[in-house]
Amino acid sequence: MEHVSTTTLIIILVCMIIASAYFSGTETSMMTINRYRLRHAAKQGNRSAKRVEKLLQRPDRLISLVLIGNNLINIVASALATIVGMRLYGDAGVAIATGVLTFIILIFAEVLPKSIAALYPERVAYPSSIILSPLQKLMLPIVWFFNKITLILMRIFGIKSPVIQGNAVSKEELRTIVNESKSKLSQRNQNMLLSILDLEKVTIGDIMVPRNEIFGIDVNDEWKSIVRQLTHSPHGRIVLYRDTLDDAIGMLRVREAYRLMTEKKEFTKQILMKAADKIYFIPESTPLNLQLVNFQRNNEKAGVVVDEYGEIQGLVTVEDILEEIVGDFTTSMSPSLAEEVIPQKDGSLLVDGTTNIRDINKAFGWHLPEDEARTINGVIIEELGDLPVVGHKIKVSDYEFEILDVQDNVIKKALIRHLSIPHHS
Repeated sequence: MEHVSTTTLIIILVCMIIASAYFSGTETSMMTINRYRLRHAAKQGNRSAKRVEKLLQRPDRLISLVLIGNNLINIVASALATIVGMRLYGDAGVAIATGVLTFIILIFAEVLPKSIAALYPERVAYPSSIILSPLQKLMLPIVWFFNKITLILMRIFGIKSPVIQGNAVSKEELRTIVNESKSKLSQRNQNMLLSILDLEKVTIGDIMVPRNEIFGIDVNDEWKSIVRQLTHSPHGRIVLYRDTLDDAIGMLRVREAYRLMTEKKEFTKQILMKAADKIYFIPESTPLNLQLVNFQRNNEKAGVVVDEYGEIQGLVTVEDILEEIVGDFTTSMSPSLAEEVIPQKDGSLLVDGTTNIRDINKAFGWHLPEDEARTINGVIIEELGDLPVVGHKIKVSDYEFEILDVQDNVIKKALIRHLSIPHHS
């Protein structure tokens, strides 16, 4: 080194610091880059993204390469700084060189490049990969050697060999990604995506039309009564039964019935019953995501819900499942939540007894119990254990229910107060 001028050594030292900054920034950018954005860019044909993605397929090799390069450069830079310091300041130059070099490396080769790389990972990683890709091939034997030594030492200390994990995310992680995408997604789209993720947690029994609200026609009624019910039906599908709903014989499409009325010269009860489709039965415990697939696979759009004993509990359609994702359809004949629930000035809710508890929880962020009963009427009766009486108040968890209207032992109106929320008159 004696024949090399001090100026040349300083220039080499500066180049070493720049190279150290390159490795530091590259390490941070490669580790913080958004893998899904990277994969999307690679699929779009971005060559730089493809290079980075290939490097990240073996992160152990990439980290080893960066650390070897960075540490090697820092050691050489330290030696050169010591020589320059001794030439300029004699023995005291060792301490001066160490202090100055430490400060410069920390600021310009560590903190600054890593901060920039963390803020703009793609801008740093993409151009860095141009140098890093051929460098990895060139130094592969050295990287392999150091990785083998590392694995041997890990086994000595009882640490299992690292497993290269995929980039797949769990449903909870995906939920977090959706929740944090407010700047990229509208609130409506966010809610739809979250609802799709929730489909497997919700069962058919949670969203079905209850048995007492099923619109059906008793085929044993007089023919004039049947025709009148048919022409005034508010629904597209009607359950046909004999005497009782438990003896259901078919599902009639109203549009098909209207077609037969206009085409047939004589429209009879026998023709009506032949036009009915075979009933498609659905267990009430079926998750919504599975039932949506079953509807598509069986080419069905509606089904009768049964419990574990085969007794009819309700009715569900494809529309009901889709409403869980996109919200209520304006064409739905069922009463909307706005019609069933009226918020009061004091924070309480005036509700119909048939209102679905789960709908209230979703709309108002409440946590009404929905394990035992699905409607307001059900949860109050379950808690009372007796026939409902107007004016009676009960407390369930953090909520107070007041019965306002009862008809035929069924609660028609009730007032719900959230006890943990202060109320104002």
